[in-house]
Amino acid sequence: MFTYILRRVLQMIPILIVISIISFIVIELPPGDFLTSKVAQLSKEGGSISQAELEGLRETYGLDKPVVERYFNWITKIVFKGDFGRSFKWNKPVTEVIGERMLLTVIISITTLIFVWVVAIPIGVISATRQYSAFDYIFTFLGFIGLSVPNFLLALILMYFSYTKFGVSITGLFSPEYADAAWSFGKFVDMMKHMWVPVIVIGTGGTAGIIRTLRGCLLDELKKQYVVTARAKGLKEKKILFKYPVRVALNPLISTIGWVLPGIISGDAIVANVLNLPTGGMVLLEALQFQDMYLAASFVLLSSILTVIGTLISDILLALADPRIRYGRRGSNV
Repeated sequence: MFTYILRRVLQMIPILIVISIISFIVIELPPGDFLTSKVAQLSKEGGSISQAELEGLRETYGLDKPVVERYFNWITKIVFKGDFGRSFKWNKPVTEVIGERMLLTVIISITTLIFVWVVAIPIGVISATRQYSAFDYIFTFLGFIGLSVPNFLLALILMYFSYTKFGVSITGLFSPEYADAAWSFGKFVDMMKHMWVPVIVIGTGGTAGIIRTLRGCLLDELKKQYVVTARAKGLKEKKILFKYPVRVALNPLISTIGWVLPGIISGDAIVANVLNLPTGGMVLLEALQFQDMYLAASFVLLSSILTVIGTLISDILLALADPRIRYGRRGSNV
């Protein structure tokens, strides 16, 4: 197991190098740069900037240097100093811009993940073990609705009914008195009171998808020979169910951890915009709009790194959860 993990970690190094190059190049692909966007905005507002001032700003921001040199300056500072560069739009270090927003995004994402798994797994197991029952039909119907309705539309519906029926606004993560206040226990409690709205909105589609996936995988496992043999030997149904079939049916959920972790960085940007959530997704959108290359590239890089790390975690958890994978790896001397 240790050899497998070590080999996978070593394989990650060249992958991360390639990812960092691609991340930077992707941000550089659109024509123009941050100053181009800034000049265009000034023109719309009736302002102007001289060519000399423009060249001075280009030198100040380091945009006069070749792309290769800018990349190496950026990546070496990240590796050796933990410095992701300076945001042009915010005129602050990237770490300061995304600091608190990243914390809020992490809290929302992890809370949503826990909500999705806690709700979806029991429903999926019951739907599979009581196939074609009223319970199964009801949650199959609700699952299709959850998959088909976009999260942002659900957010708009909740906002409409909350305001028209109860006169309460459910946008934001904090009450007005805590919005700009320093962090305290009271602010944390206030945030948790508002947390249920984004968690339900963002988690609805994921919950519906996991219910359908788990139900299908578990139904497939329950029809296999080892389950039939275990029943023939007189083992209790609960022991048969949770010994192997449920564990194996959870494999697709474990394997998607690599997709879940990047969401901790970006969050659901559209839902964040609708609900006015101060999360990282909104900053990423603004960075892309204004071609704030270091800020946008840092988001893309962090998201890609988390994807690679999440894939590694998924592989390790799958090997621990599923004996077939563990024994298969031993048999191949991995």
